[in-house]
Order: sequence, then structure tokens, then C-alpha cells
Amino acid sequence: MIDHLALDVTDIARSRAFYAAALAPLGFRIVAEEKDGDATVVMFGVEGPEFVIADKDRPGEANHVAFRADNRAQVDAFHAAAMEAGGRDHGPPGLRANYGPTYYAAFVFDPDGFNIEAVCHAPA
Repeated sequence: MIDHLALDVTDIARSRAFYAAALAPLGFRIVAEEKDGDATVVMFGVEGPEFVIADKDRPGEANHVAFRADNRAQVDAFHAAAMEAGGRDHGPPGLRANYGPTYYAAFVFDPDGFNIEAVCHAPA
């Protein structure tokens, strides 16, 4: 679980659409959207703002975000939705035994090249 995490993106509309689609299978939705000067801030969450994107600053490099999934089907759905929304594959759904015996994850690059993961720790 992540309390919240914020990333700056290069194209807020493109990233808003990508994350809305990719995170929907994990139960995330847009919970708020606001202007901060010239910047747009979009907040996603299940219960409140947990993941935030903005076009305020230059995107960082080598960022990685892992979202916790309740089950393996959610990981599969995340990967499919992310790919459909324009993500690039960085590791299809599957067990990652090097991270743990029940570590089931999928990895995608978002439109800005951030490494985004969905992971389920529950046994099959």
C-alpha cells in the first residue's frame, strides 16, 4: 500500500487518460483535479488521494511506483489495461521468485517512461 505518491509528467492529458485506464482494474479513480497556478494536478485513489500526477515540474528519471493488488487477476487486468492505454511492456504478469515465492507482478512503462508495477503478494 502507498499512502500517496506524486509524479510530474510531460503531458497531463495523455497521462491522465493512461492512469485512469491502467489503474481502474485496481479500484483507483480520479478523486480530485485542480489547478495550481499554470499547473494541473490530478489525484487518483481508492479511498482518497493516493497517487498524484501534475505538470508543474520536469519529470524525474528512474522513478518506480508499485501499486498493491488484492489478487493476481487484478495484476493481469492492470497490465492489459495499461498496454491498451498506450503503456510499453516491461514485464508481463507472472511470478517473480527472485522477489519472493508469491510475488506476482506486472511492469509497464507509462507515457513518460516511468516503471509502473502492480503486485500481489497473496498465494494463488
